Amino acid sequence: MGILEGKNILVAGVTLDTSIGFHVARIAQAEGATVVVSNFGRAMSLTGRVIKKLDPVPPLLEVDVTNEEHLGGLAEKLGEHVDRLDGVVHSLAFANPETALGGKFLSTPWADVATALQVSAYSLASLTMACKPLLAPSASVVGMTFDAQVSWPVYDWMGVSKSALESTSRYLARYLGPEGVRVNLVAAGPLETLAKRAIGGADTFNEVWGQRAPLGWDPKDMEPTARAVVALLSDWFPKTTGEMVHVDGGLHSTGA
Repeated sequence: MGILEGKNILVAGVTLDTSIGFHVARIAQAEGATVVVSNFGRAMSLTGRVIKKLDPVPPLLEVDVTNEEHLGGLAEKLGEHVDRLDGVVHSLAFANPETALGGKFLSTPWADVATALQVSAYSLASLTMACKPLLAPSASVVGMTFDAQVSWPVYDWMGVSKSALESTSRYLARYLGPEGVRVNLVAAGPLETLAKRAIGGADTFNEVWGQRAPLGWDPKDMEPTARAVVALLSDWFPKTTGEMVHVDGGLHSTGA
């Protein structure tokens, strides 16, 4: 019996089979979960093709976290597939690569900053609250971050957004904890996702991790990160909330 046996999980943010969310969905199914996935807009067709690699093929919902109608109707749509939610995975982030990333920090217009913050940080709260009518006691919310305790080259306003995401997770943990809901983040090292490829100069992270991560780091291996997410979704962390679990080969613990 798997560690998610009998649980219902929403994985928001599955686009390609290189998405962290895809591997979370795959492992969650292997561990006994019923999985629902979401995406929106033109990416829906990509998601529809890639989830055919999962067994069973999960339901696909359109959820744009900047669309109040989508969020307002989410619980009802989920209710067509599951009677409750035991877990929510937030694998969502966006910043305009032309204006907000790649060293353009000082000239980014507010409109693009606002979009990055809404999609990458505020949506952890808005998505969770949209799901709240279906959240079971002891439900687990898990988001994805790239440790934002320091500044990084070329990461720019996404780094600021991740800082906001990390703070948002702590406040959600504070306010939802009395209802038994846990909220945690997984801080992954650099992975070869679609999002990373959009950041000019991001390959330099691979060099840093290759030189300094005590356990080593393979940027093409999503498995360690996805396993950590699934573990946090399970009942094996019943009193852990407001936490950020590093899955980065140990680089966060090393000095220069």
